[in-house]
Amino acid sequence: MRNDLRDAAIIELRSRLLEACLKQSQLPGGLSLDVLINDTLFHERKRLDTDRSSPTWAADVSFWDGIKSKLGRSGPAQHRQLLSAIIERFTEEVRGNFNPMVFQFATKVMPRALPVLLNAVSPKRLFRRGVPEMADTIKLQGNIEGLQRAAEQGTVILTPTHVSNLDSPVIGWALHAMGLPPFTYGAGLNLFSNPVLAYFMRNLGAYRVDRRKTAPLYKDILKEYATVSIEMGQPNLFFPAGTRVRSGHLEHKLKLGLLSSGLRAYINNVARNKENPNVYIVPCTLNYHLVLEAETLIEDHLKAAGKSRYIISDDESSNARKIAAFAQNLVNLDSGVVIHIGDPLDPFGNAVDEQGRSLDPRGRIVEIDRYVRDGSGQAIHLPQRDRAFTYEAGQAVASAFSRYTVALSTNIVALSAFELLRRRHPKLDLFRLLRIGDEGTGIKMTVLATEVRRVWEQLNELASAGKIVLADEVIAGDSTEIIRDALRHFGSYHTRAVLKRRGDRVFTEDMNVLLYYSNRLRSYGLEPKPDGGQQ
Repeated sequence: MRNDLRDAAIIELRSRLLEACLKQSQLPGGLSLDVLINDTLFHERKRLDTDRSSPTWAADVSFWDGIKSKLGRSGPAQHRQLLSAIIERFTEEVRGNFNPMVFQFATKVMPRALPVLLNAVSPKRLFRRGVPEMADTIKLQGNIEGLQRAAEQGTVILTPTHVSNLDSPVIGWALHAMGLPPFTYGAGLNLFSNPVLAYFMRNLGAYRVDRRKTAPLYKDILKEYATVSIEMGQPNLFFPAGTRVRSGHLEHKLKLGLLSSGLRAYINNVARNKENPNVYIVPCTLNYHLVLEAETLIEDHLKAAGKSRYIISDDESSNARKIAAFAQNLVNLDSGVVIHIGDPLDPFGNAVDEQGRSLDPRGRIVEIDRYVRDGSGQAIHLPQRDRAFTYEAGQAVASAFSRYTVALSTNIVALSAFELLRRRHPKLDLFRLLRIGDEGTGIKMTVLATEVRRVWEQLNELASAGKIVLADEVIAGDSTEIIRDALRHFGSYHTRAVLKRRGDRVFTEDMNVLLYYSNRLRSYGLEPKPDGGQQ
């Protein structure tokens, strides 16, 4: 967001939040300002007790100590001043930045630099083929024209799946390649610890999100900042999963807080009789053959037994050497990332036609502004109704994620191999199976090829029904080629071989990461059928 729009958004945000807090404090049973301040103080002091590594820790402690000392001896007039100071501090933390010079530099240099990073171009390849084009590394497919039309017909909220900390730069350069303006998005505070990445993120419009902050007031500020920016016509990027999925599974349970910003912005636009009130949600999937942080993510998932830590601050994406290793070892691999753009939706989860009009399940045009008007024709916010609408939109996005996921060779082969090993030990629980692995005997190539073919046949049926997308390298269904392509990727980066061929067998040295890559296809009902093949 341009800095002039950003500053206007911050002013509007502060005014709205203060007014909303004052209004609710006057309602019967409403939260008084002193209680609201004390609640926020409690959450922040709790965070500071456990987050002493924060670079702003000393300043935060001083600020909140000051709030505490003043709160005890203040009256209603001072409560408003204290609340205003808290809102101002939170909004300053969130405030993003946009530097047109940095953007121009980034759009000229990074579309050439990013493919080098993701492909780790070797000197020989550079000499032979030159620097690869973005299309060689990041494959764009799906309803690209629909996204471009939606950006012209209203304000777009792009909602990608969240796989890696590389998602933000990958999707950022993809948007530029599609001729779209920079999108506003929230980025975890931990990502700003990398000085190079932080420089670009700060100057390309990212605003900071501290996931360690649990105060409801802080979360309200994040949602309202997104709402105001959408009302101002600024396209936004939300990751509905909230954070990277540790297990490798496809996201199904989405966080609806930010997603509700689209509906709130639409209602406010209608209430103000804005000439073009339209807001569109465009789902898309990010599909990686290899994931930089796979080892750390799956380890975190398994350690927590399904209860992941809310944020990881010490994974591969914060380690420059790990990023360099990831880059250096992805040699000669094309199309390392596939971005599939889905069909646009309205803020209620309805499909839209090429003119941007909303459609009901039977394909009939519906006037969605009627959804939010009362009996007198005024557009109003009704919390219970709006939660139901946002839930429906979230369900539509989750369904789109499933339909637009791209089945890659690495996912197919990982699932096939993992399930063959599971069938070898049907009585073992997951954790014992992970410890035993392939017992050093591996899997026969012929057995693996048969299983890959079986999985592919089911995926092909799903793809024909529009329930998943097959990657280019797997469309032909040649199990031998699918395995070869997967092994080529698996052998390029990870410390221990996810899958490696020796003679007529395939072995795994890392069952955890094999599980991670197989989980991407877990929700499609591809469980293998028992057979009598020797593994």
